[in-house]
This record gives sequence, C-alpha cells and structure tokens, in this order.
Amino acid sequence: MATIKEIAEKAGVSIATVSRVLNYDPSLSVTDETRKKIFEVAEELSYKKRTVRTSTSKIAIIHWYTEKEELEDLYYMSIRFGIEERCQQLDIQVVNYFYNDLGNVKLEAIQGIIAVGKFSKQQAETLAEFTEHIVFVDCSPDEDRYDSVVIDFEAATKKILNYLIEKGHQQIGYIGGREKFKDESSEIEDSRDKTFRSYLEEKNLLNEDYVYIKTFSVNDGYSLMKQAIKEHGEDLPTAFFAGNDLMAIGCIRALHEAAIPVPQRVNIVGINDISVSKYIYPELTTLKVYTELMGETAVDLFIERIADRKVAKKIFIATELVIRKSSF
Repeated sequence: MATIKEIAEKAGVSIATVSRVLNYDPSLSVTDETRKKIFEVAEELSYKKRTVRTSTSKIAIIHWYTEKEELEDLYYMSIRFGIEERCQQLDIQVVNYFYNDLGNVKLEAIQGIIAVGKFSKQQAETLAEFTEHIVFVDCSPDEDRYDSVVIDFEAATKKILNYLIEKGHQQIGYIGGREKFKDESSEIEDSRDKTFRSYLEEKNLLNEDYVYIKTFSVNDGYSLMKQAIKEHGEDLPTAFFAGNDLMAIGCIRALHEAAIPVPQRVNIVGINDISVSKYIYPELTTLKVYTELMGETAVDLFIERIADRKVAKKIFIATELVIRKSSF
C-alpha cells in the first residue's frame, strides 16, 4: 500500500493536502484539478502493472458521468484507470468522452466502445449506431446482444450482512442511494437496497426505520447519518451498511462529530474498496470490488469481439470482504 507521503510527492502537494482530500474534508479549498490529480495518483500507486502482448486498435471510453461527477464517485475513476492501463499494455489507443461531451463524439476511426456506468437500453441502441463492438461495464442493457462486465450486488450485499450478523449485530441500518439513467427514461433498480430489505426480512431483522436513501455521495452519507443519529439517539443501530465507500466516509464523519465511537458503538461497512478507503480514520471495512479488473476484462472482451466472436458474454467479477478498523 502506498503511503500518503508517496502520494504527496508524486502529486506535487503537501502531505496535509493529500490527507484532507482523501478524507473528503469539506473545509479544504482546492481545485478540482488538484483533487483529480491526487485521486489518480492514489489509484495508480495501488495498481499492479503487467506486461502482455501488444495489438493495435483504437477505442472510445464513453462515461455516463461528467468529469466533475467522476470526482464524487471514484468507483468509476478506478474502472476507467483499469481500462486505460490495459489499453496501454496492449498498445490500444484510447479516447475518453464524458457524458457532457457526448455531443462532440466522433467515432469514425473507432473500432469499438467501452461504455462505463449505467446505460438504458435506448442509450445502448444509440451507441450501436456508431459500432457493433460495444462492451458495457457496470450494467447490462441487453445481455443477448452486448458484452458486459458486472458485479453481483445481490450476493455482495448478502456477504456483508452475513458478516455483520455473524458478529452479533441485530440492529443493522442501511444508508444508500438512488440513481436514474441520464436519458431520464427510468429510475435504476438498486439491488443493494432491494437485497438489504428482503434478506433481513427473511431473518426477521428488518427495521424500515433504519433505512435511509438519497444519492451515492459523501455529503448524503453524512446528512443521512446525522438524520439517523437525531431520530434514534441511544437506539441507533449498532451497525450500518453504506451503499458505497463514499457514503461510508460521510457516515463516519457524522459519527465523529456526534462523538459516537466507530467501531466501539457503531460499525460501518462500505462497498467498493476505492483507493482512499484505507486512508480514512478509522480505516474502512468494505467489500472489495475489483474495479481495475472490471476495466481490464472489458478491454479483453473488446479484443475477442474484433477477432470475430459473435456470441455476447456477460462476466461477473467476484468480490472480497476486506476487514479493517471501522468494524469488529
């Protein structure tokens, strides 16, 4: 694991700035460019490069986020990093288009697209007008037609809940988010929320008053935990599953401000294991999603497609529980 000092040296900023950026300190005033540089360096230093054969192609990475939104959800930055690193290894040229740039997309010389994020079936059909070689990462709008790389978030959620239940927790809360497709066609069903409710209901442990939903951001993790503290007081659940690591970081900040010790009074478990998760206090227990591998796998699927594979593939990437200091 890279140290904060190593990140600071490579990013060309102070150790204090790195620490405050990685902990999402809301009182810190830095440019988005500086934040982006720090996050990318942290990701790069945690990534293990491999040497592989080379090829020559050119692909477009289409992001469902804007560049600014990506700074608020490092999950997608990490996937992008995996794609770019794999393409570099294979001598594949890459051009990036964020959602707010899609009107400027020029794909005449592109052999394929890797679409990162949540895309509706209608959006997938629009992309298919540019090329038949499309790989979706983190969604599967049509598994019979398009390649995709996804995570089984139902199994991931059960893995986290089983861990908390085995640790003796009977009062478990959920702090999560909702998302919509960018074309506003519909709200996206979230299997973390759905599975949390159904799985705990099966075990007679579900309390709907412990479920809080906004968006998957640090600020909403913070505000929802403050709301939970206000509403439940001494009856606050002994553990919370946060829908992603950024929400977990916000939860921990709210608990610190309320002088509620983590994990002695409240355990926090996130999901994703983004690169900053090991730098916050206390270090975050989380379910590791191999985001770089998701990106790498998408590139490998693209290579197979241009080699004339006709049948679509949908690949699930495994997850792993990483126990740190925000739970016991």
